[in-house]
Parts: sequence; C-alpha cells; structure tokens
Amino acid sequence: MNKKWWKEAVVYQIYWRSFFDSDGDGYGDLRGVIKKLDYVKKLGVDVIWLNPFYQSPDRDNGYDISDYYGIMEKAGDMAAFDELIHEIHQRGMKVIMDLVVNHTSDQHPWFMESRSSQNNSKRDWYIWKDPKDGREPNNWRSYFAPSCWEWDKATGQYYYHSFAVEQPDLNWENPELRQEIYKMMRFWLDKGIDGFRMDVINLLAKKEDLSDAENPYNISYLANNPGIHDYLKEMHREVLQHYDVMTVGEIPFVSPEEGLLYVDESRNELNTLFHFQVADEMPVLDMLRFKEIQTSWHEGLKQKGWNSQFLNNHDHTRQVTRYGNDGQYRIQSAKLLAAMIHTLPGTPYIYQGEEIGMTGVRFDSINDYNDIAMKNKYNEEVAKGRDPEEVFESILLLSRDNSRTPMQWSSSSQAGFTAGEPWIKVNPNFKEINAKAALEDSDSVYYFYQKLIELRKQNEVMVYGDYKDLLPDDEHLYVYTRSYNDVTWLIVLNHDDEQQRFTFNGFNNRKLILTNYKRDFEENEEVLHPHEARIYKIN
Repeated sequence: MNKKWWKEAVVYQIYWRSFFDSDGDGYGDLRGVIKKLDYVKKLGVDVIWLNPFYQSPDRDNGYDISDYYGIMEKAGDMAAFDELIHEIHQRGMKVIMDLVVNHTSDQHPWFMESRSSQNNSKRDWYIWKDPKDGREPNNWRSYFAPSCWEWDKATGQYYYHSFAVEQPDLNWENPELRQEIYKMMRFWLDKGIDGFRMDVINLLAKKEDLSDAENPYNISYLANNPGIHDYLKEMHREVLQHYDVMTVGEIPFVSPEEGLLYVDESRNELNTLFHFQVADEMPVLDMLRFKEIQTSWHEGLKQKGWNSQFLNNHDHTRQVTRYGNDGQYRIQSAKLLAAMIHTLPGTPYIYQGEEIGMTGVRFDSINDYNDIAMKNKYNEEVAKGRDPEEVFESILLLSRDNSRTPMQWSSSSQAGFTAGEPWIKVNPNFKEINAKAALEDSDSVYYFYQKLIELRKQNEVMVYGDYKDLLPDDEHLYVYTRSYNDVTWLIVLNHDDEQQRFTFNGFNNRKLILTNYKRDFEENEEVLHPHEARIYKIN
C-alpha cells in the first residue's frame, strides 16, 4: 500500500451557500468562505471540498450546470474563486471541487442545441429514445421523479434524466462529448485545484437493455453498468495521471468487491470513494450492521484500495441527529461519532457544522423546505391519496435540508450567517449551538475534533493501521484495534444512552490518549458512561 498525502488528509466539506454570506443577499458565497478560512485552518484540516458553484439555474442547488466555465452569480465571480484558491494554498491547505458530469442543466447550451432537432450535431451528446407503445421507453424511475424519461414534444422523443427533469443525462458513449469534459477538467486543474469529488460518477454508463425493471423502485439499474470502467480509465489516462491530485468518487449501489474495481491502485481509475451502505441503507444506526459494513470494506480494500469515512454531508441528515443522541447527550454523542469516524480505516470527512455538533432541523411545513427531492416525493405520495401530514412526518428525517441550514456562527441574528434574509431558515437552536460559543469553551466539540485531527497527523497508526473488531455481536459497545509497525491502539465506544461495562482482559498495560468525558480515571475503570469514547495506546 503506497503512502499518499490524500490518505493522510482530513477533508472539510463546505456547502458554500450555507456557510457564510459576505454581501447580505442571504446566500453564502466564495468571499464568505475566504473570510472563514482561518476558522477552518484552526481546526487542523488539510483539504477543503467545495460544492458546485458553476453557472446554474439552481434547480438542484448547483448540481444542474448551465456553464462549466462560469461562476454562479450567487457564489461570486472568477476573481473571487482565484482569490479563494490562493488563500487556501497560502494557509497550507488544498482544495477539491465537485465534478458533475453525469448530467447538465436543461439550460446548458449543449442541451439546447441537442433538443433543437433530431439532426443537430449535439443530438447524440444526450440520450434520446423513441416512445414505446405510445409512452415512455420503460418503467425506470429517476432519483427525483417517477420516471427517468421526459417527453420532448418538439422533436418527438424522450430524453433520459437520472435526477430532475431539468437535469438531462449526458451520453458518455459519444467520444466528442468525453473530450469536451476532459478539456473542462484540465481547465480547473490548471487553475490550481487539487482534485475532484466526482458526483454520482458510477452512473455515467447506461444499460443497453431498456427492458422494464422487475422492481423499478430499486434504482440500482442506473449505476455500475458495462463501460463505466473504460470511461474512468480513459479519464485517468487523458487527464488525471498528469496531475498530483485527489479523486473521490460518489459511488452508490456498490459492495466492497464492486467498489474495489473503482479504487484498486493497480487499475488507474480513482483514488478513493464514497460508498453508501451506511448513509443510504441505514435510516438510523444499526450497530451490528454498521460493524459488518466496516469489516467487509476493510477486508475488501485491504492493501489494494482506499476508503472514505463519513456519516453526514449535504445530502444526509446531520450525524448527531440521525446516528447519535441530539438531546441529553448531544455533546458526548457528537464527540463519540467524531472519535469513531477519525479512528476507522479511510479518509475522514467533516461536514461544516459537524465540528460544533449542529443538529438536524424540524420546520413546521413542507413550504419551509427547499429540497427538490423531498418536495417531489411529498407531492407524489399526496397525489396517491395519502394523508399530507403523515407523508410530511415520514420524510422529515431524511430530508436533505436537515444538513443545509445555515452554519451557526454566533447567537446573533440569523446565527451570524447573513445580514439579510437567509435562503433557507436557520435552525432555531443557534443560540445554544454556535461556533463562537464552541471556540470559547475548551471542552467543546470543536476542540475535540482539533485533538483528533492532531493525533492523526502525529500517529500513522490512525491512517495506515490494520483494523480488527473485537465485539462484532455487541449492540452497544463498539471496540476495535488499529495496529501498525508494532503500535496498537484500542478504541472503546459506548454507543448507548445507558452505562455499559467493558472488561479489559488482555489490555492491562494501556495508556489513555483521549476521552470525551472530563473526569479522573481509575486504573481499571470498566464502566463506560452513556456515549463515552476512549482511545488507548496499548504498551
């Protein structure tokens, strides 16, 4: 296994529109990110991941791109981007940005040309099919809509969209289209970015067989289709191998065996990946299943490929709400989840606000939410005759807006995020949970993250150590070791609202490195408090 800077890094994700608003228009922006870089640097992270800020009609919060070379007005301009890159590098950090090349906006000039006629030279840059028996070519669903096909009356065909109707999928079988994408990638890499987070990158190749799905609601047929690895090898050959960069693929619907095909270092595709066996398959924490997932991915990638560790991001509810206890034990729980993510195998990702223990949100009405996926699901279910209140309650936990509320900087108006009216409401608990309070409290969640990141920089065992789960059948205690070059660490986590006991048989000669409880320890302390985390070095 080769040592690489991106394996040793800790990544901080900035969802810029909710990070900090520098001009009072209610949207965070690139200059807002610049103003808060010292806060991010103080945490100790190495890499910043920026969500899309390309020119966009903004139907799906920037993931519907109308110009790959332009900057969305809400975000700023190219001068602001260039300054941001410079300021990040000046502080010794790196930056990766979203690469969204499965689809564009329907307002992109490529698509506007493509839909202008069946004979247009860019018709084949997107996926067009004739009707079947007077309707859609098949019963496939998209992520955001009941069908992945949208009728175009003017040209008499359907176009394919894996997400919203405003996000038509690109046709990666077209070599001219692929070269245009590679040209765009080189443009941003030559500007100085340090890599890409690749949005739903395993959806690029489409199934040739357009027959109906037996279960259209299991949309795994959208991903991992023949040809995908050819495209990624070509992308590496044409672009990525010429730069010292980090690539992380967003890759849903994969097992460790399939995931390895994307990140095996001998295959020259991607550096690392996000899989979603936790985030997509586990609405709340199932500790036994979580342990199975961690072991299977460690064994599946061991000495061959690299994993990522995350529990929340801009698409998934904040981790302390979804997988922890955001009430009585919010602080302890937030620290425990941090200890877990930073000591498991793979690159840890921190989503903005996670480091101060921000929680998911509960607004009063569907009208308070912006998430297009949530709203489409709500409308679809209500149209079936279901009770609107029941539907609303059923989709709250997994709404993407849970993680998109503004960063809580202070207890002042709008949580210090904006001088204007924010694009989405601020979580009402900002007076209690905010960065200013965290920075003033030496025992805060923020400083616990800082300690974890510093430990990772100083101890290779946290990065390259082998992993072994010691209690795979325990529903409450998660106990595992990391071992590297004769160094062994023991991580003991009580993921429960009640006290639990762990007997340290075989680990008598141990030194406590970090804990999330402030108290004096007896030498043989076996009782763990609710949501207690301990990290030991075994001598």
